Amino acid sequence: MRHLSGWVVGLALVTCGVQTQASAADDPLLDGSLSAAVSTGNEARGVLRARDQAVLASELAGRIIELPFSEGESFKKGDTLARFDCSAYQSQLNAAQAASRGAKEELAHNRQLAALNSVGRFEVARAEARLSEAQAQSQVYQVQVRRCSVVAPFDGQVVAREVQRYESVAAGAPLLDVVDNRTLEIHLLVPSRWMGKLKPGQPFTFVPDETGQPLEATIKRLGARIDEGSQTLLLVASVPDATGLLSGMSGTAHFPEFK
Repeated sequence: MRHLSGWVVGLALVTCGVQTQASAADDPLLDGSLSAAVSTGNEARGVLRARDQAVLASELAGRIIELPFSEGESFKKGDTLARFDCSAYQSQLNAAQAASRGAKEELAHNRQLAALNSVGRFEVARAEARLSEAQAQSQVYQVQVRRCSVVAPFDGQVVAREVQRYESVAAGAPLLDVVDNRTLEIHLLVPSRWMGKLKPGQPFTFVPDETGQPLEATIKRLGARIDEGSQTLLLVASVPDATGLLSGMSGTAHFPEFK
């Protein structure tokens, strides 16, 4: 029994010693890695995103006859990015405009007759209604014809072509994914406990993984809600010079030491 008690006590001492060594290895205060822990605590991962980006879709069903820009090519605001075969819509517009001109002439004629008391006010009112109907129909077809061309909403580049020339697409079908890489922002997910230490106008550095060159960034705004699952908050920052950068680049934000 005396030998057994001594063996148990020795085992307990060995076990305690192992636990103490493991705790020391995990404690940055004890193993000298405090500086690394503080640095990591002031960093956050993020991504570059363009303020102006869109997936352009067809507003009508039809066959594409022009798709001048391919992936990576640049365009200017107002350029035609896609054009549909709209001969049917154009014919309907021509017919509606002709009907509008006829209704206008009829109204003018009835007004002259009304001035001579040859027709009553009812005929004039009916001619006015026919003119309004013809003009409204003409406006509908004008809108349809304008939708035959997809115009660039901003200067940018084509990310992807979802369709090809001569294909027939349905209304609402995606055509082109476009982006303006000149207007980039940094989107970060930072710990929610940083909320009281961050404010708009505060500077920090952001290093994209793809370039390795630090960027001087400025906080623009904080998100409106904290994600309760991850306890993170969205932070959006501005980049003064986006030369050589592309939307989708990821990197690490380095914040000054919090006081």
